Amino acid sequence: MTRLILTLMAMVLTSIPALADTPAHEAQAREIYARSVGFRTAEGQRQVPAMVAYLKDVLTKAGIPASDIVTLDSGESQAMIVRVPGRRHDRPILFSAHMDVVDARPEDWERSPFTLLEENGVFYGRGTSDNKAGVAALMSTILRLHAGQMRPARDLVFAFVGDEETGMLTTKLIADHPWVANAEFAINTDAGGGLLDDATGKPLIYLVQGAEKTYASFDLMVTNPGGHSSRPRADNAIYQLARAMLKVEAYRFPVMANDLTRAYLGAVGQAHEGEVGDALRRFAADPDDAAAAETLSRSPEFVGATRTTCVATMLDAGHAENALPQKAKAVVNCRIFPGVPVETVRDALVTAIADAGVQVTTIDTPQASPVSEMRPDVMKAIADAVHDKYPGVPVVPYLESGGTDGKVYRTAGIPTFASSGLFSKPSEMYAHGLNERLPVRSFYKGIDHIYRLAVELGGAKRTQ
Repeated sequence: MTRLILTLMAMVLTSIPALADTPAHEAQAREIYARSVGFRTAEGQRQVPAMVAYLKDVLTKAGIPASDIVTLDSGESQAMIVRVPGRRHDRPILFSAHMDVVDARPEDWERSPFTLLEENGVFYGRGTSDNKAGVAALMSTILRLHAGQMRPARDLVFAFVGDEETGMLTTKLIADHPWVANAEFAINTDAGGGLLDDATGKPLIYLVQGAEKTYASFDLMVTNPGGHSSRPRADNAIYQLARAMLKVEAYRFPVMANDLTRAYLGAVGQAHEGEVGDALRRFAADPDDAAAAETLSRSPEFVGATRTTCVATMLDAGHAENALPQKAKAVVNCRIFPGVPVETVRDALVTAIADAGVQVTTIDTPQASPVSEMRPDVMKAIADAVHDKYPGVPVVPYLESGGTDGKVYRTAGIPTFASSGLFSKPSEMYAHGLNERLPVRSFYKGIDHIYRLAVELGGAKRTQ
């Protein structure tokens, strides 16, 4: 029995990463990361306030004054903002990360989604990349500035959002807060990052998000009198909706481009070989190249940078297995190219479906996000931080196909630049999916990336 216990102890010890030689700030960041992943901060789980309480406790125990920490409530969720006061009264800089996650069902995962696991140089767990690495980076930066007695030239405000994956209501509360409302610009950790070659792991390019597509969803609804399943009707709500969904699948929005997307696709094309690389370079040179656009339309990674996209994401139909459906509904989620009105996309769906019996309704009130013009000082600071870890890697602005808190900040008049400092292979990007992960080395380099941006952009220096 003693031998068995010793063997088991040895197995456990070898599974725990050695932290003895790890810099103190890295060990601290990893602990915050692990604890953060442990909170199931998905909608309906009511865990965001508990995570806020933990983060606030870490900060206050480190000596951050309670007067520099504010919590903002919104329904079951909560946000937190932390201020690092500056030496002058210049406009503040905002740094942002979100605490909430898309939910994960433990029974579907190979590993526990709400336990941070480190295996073969990779961190696994829900939120490891989206966006609890950003939370850890912001926390680490605040704590390092405080411990090092570093005071910025202007206020730095760190926002911890509670509902980015759903309504972004706490983001709006943050944007309206007096500490934030006058911010000169924002750094968002929820996007922007580097690509590693899938085969070799070589860093290829670093992307800075300066714009994102409008997020809009539409309900497609068919209603019907229904009846007994033993007496089929010529019309059936499910079949009618299915025909409409096939038309949505087949519909393609027009190819579009702007200076930002052409610069991005051209730069990425220099790092890609083969058919896709050739199409990227050709499209950047000439967006009217139909063959290049067709090739990119088959690439999940790049199709969103070339046009508006709409895709079915949810279905709900029928009420009993022995009854004809009285209602069939689908949700179609669209990512709309900058400058295209939401109603234009809705009208295009209605025209494509060509069935008056299918009602297309816009969900909520989608809001377009303006483009943030790249600032030389911000781009220089980001490039310096990237090149410190990855010398010579091209740093390029891009259009985000997904959606982030950045659209709320931009709409509020705060130019926003997304830069996480994280590098991953395309094959490792599992945000919102099963077995979400992040390379361990990328996590630690991302921690330093955000700290360096805060010091350089904030003009921080030691006060004693």
